[in-house]
Amino acid sequence: MQTVLAASLGWAAAVKWIQPVEKVAAMWPWAGEVPAALLKLTGIIDFIGAIGLMLPALLRLKPILTPMAALGVIALMVCASIFHVARGEASVIGANLVFAGMAAFIAWGRLRKAPIKAVHSNKVG
Repeated sequence: MQTVLAASLGWAAAVKWIQPVEKVAAMWPWAGEVPAALLKLTGIIDFIGAIGLMLPALLRLKPILTPMAALGVIALMVCASIFHVARGEASVIGANLVFAGMAAFIAWGRLRKAPIKAVHSNKVG
């Protein structure tokens, strides 16, 4: 689930950064109605979320950052849902709710059910 959510966030980040605003707006109408800087900022936030979900766990360096990133993704999805509801777009928050649920499962899993242990160096120095 971590991989799927991270890939989804990474894809969203890439779309927001690489595609012209017009193409992004064809997928997500809101993207054409906000400043381009906001669109790019949300892409940065998506990318940070994707990295945070995967890198600490993969490298086993500070793996507590993985569930913390998942909690951040929940906050992001709550903010995105509020943004859409405020714009009269409540019908489009389904994906945000699914992603928030996935992130909640990851946070629970990595905090309680299957925490990842950090790798400790045996070097004396």
